[in-house]
Amino acid sequence: MKQPPGYEKKSMPNYVCKLDKALYGLKQAPRAWYSRLSTKLSELGFVPSKADTSLFFYKKGQVSIFLLIYVDDIIVASSVPDATSTLLQELSKDFALKDLGDLHYFLGIEVHKVKDGLMLSQEKYASDLLRRVGMYECKPVSTPLSTSEKLSVNEGTLLGPQDSTQYRSVVGALQYLTLTRPDISFSINKVCQFLHAPTTTHWAAVKRILRYVKYTVDTGLKFCRNPSLLVSGFSDADWAGSPDDRRSTGGFAVFLGPNLVSWSARKQATVSRSSIEAEYKALANATAEIMWVQTLLQELGVESPRAAKLWCDNLGAKYLSANPIFHARTKHIEVDFHFVRERVARKLLEIAYISTKDQVADGFTKAIPVRQMEMFKNNLNLERVKIEEEC
Repeated sequence: MKQPPGYEKKSMPNYVCKLDKALYGLKQAPRAWYSRLSTKLSELGFVPSKADTSLFFYKKGQVSIFLLIYVDDIIVASSVPDATSTLLQELSKDFALKDLGDLHYFLGIEVHKVKDGLMLSQEKYASDLLRRVGMYECKPVSTPLSTSEKLSVNEGTLLGPQDSTQYRSVVGALQYLTLTRPDISFSINKVCQFLHAPTTTHWAAVKRILRYVKYTVDTGLKFCRNPSLLVSGFSDADWAGSPDDRRSTGGFAVFLGPNLVSWSARKQATVSRSSIEAEYKALANATAEIMWVQTLLQELGVESPRAAKLWCDNLGAKYLSANPIFHARTKHIEVDFHFVRERVARKLLEIAYISTKDQVADGFTKAIPVRQMEMFKNNLNLERVKIEEEC
């Protein structure tokens, strides 16, 4: 730490200055800024969301305003255009603002208005990443991971310090790409498991993911206008899929009407003793996410059907969720059992069976071949962004 330019005391070069307020770059700065901004918004009548503290909303009569905040980047949406102008005028009294107009780009995410809704993509971000690692001209592939290869800790030769740093940097950049690209969630989760000691085999897997990104660089997530506001989901698990510790991978996809709003592909924290146990853990995680989405909708005043629907492809897990008798074989997942069972008993959640071939969340738990990958992307509303269709 050094004395800032213009405030040096040459007679005491080893002294530092005591700050009277937060300074940009310090770890406390974002929190101090949020506290200052949220205080101002509260004075203007805004209320922070309990489900997401970065979301603020204002409702008075026919006027509704929503603010989504990421540090000092803000998205404003309002039911009345004049309300947005008034809000910006009020904020400009306390803060230096720059109005960027209609939403087209936010934190690396491109927003495209199309005929029947919106599309979110990260084409520029993905292209910049490919250029940064020297793979912009690489040969594309149609799947992110090979179905024949099971990545493990001991495969390949350990990378050197410099290559290991690059591995972690590229994987971290790819992780951000999953914000609009759920189709690579499983593959990114897989290569993230080797960040501590990456090998040449793991680096080859990352390069394959980059080649798939090249193949799908103009793909985006579509949100269509639809009157349905049913919250529904699909959950799946690949039992004992890890060759290193035999832990399972669980995944889910949560929809609002026909639109995908949340998803996950994650290695489970503990080993499951049966496929039912692995599937039930995935059910519990999906149920928790559905509850969060419903809470957010309630805060926003959006009327959604009271009972959500969750599909899984394991009959044992489905029967277990509806059975009031606590079986001995479920004591290892007692908390998950009661959590899901309670929602089902209160008629707040319906667990339904779906065949494996129709399981939407299948691509979140394992590497899948080309035909299944195309179906997976279609089910998640992933499409190529067509500029000529923009409104």
